[in-house]
Amino acid sequence: MTTQNKFFDDMSKLMTNAMGVAQGARTEAETAMKGWVDRWLADRDFVTREEFEAVREMAIKARTENSELKARLDALEAEKRQD
Repeated sequence: MTTQNKFFDDMSKLMTNAMGVAQGARTEAETAMKGWVDRWLADRDFVTREEFEAVREMAIKARTENSELKARLDALEAEKRQD
């Protein structure tokens, strides 16, 4: 009976160690993949979300100002035609 318990204890330790090794390998693989993806993205010269949002806001502001200036110009041209 004790031989069987020792066998199960040894198997349990072996499985626990194997799971630890597998978890370590998984973590290492994830870290390596993340590093590779980060380097790949950096080489592609993509913009960051912050850069994209800043340029987007600038474009919205420019369109708004353009619309306001067009309205003012149209009003001035209409006023000039009436004179």
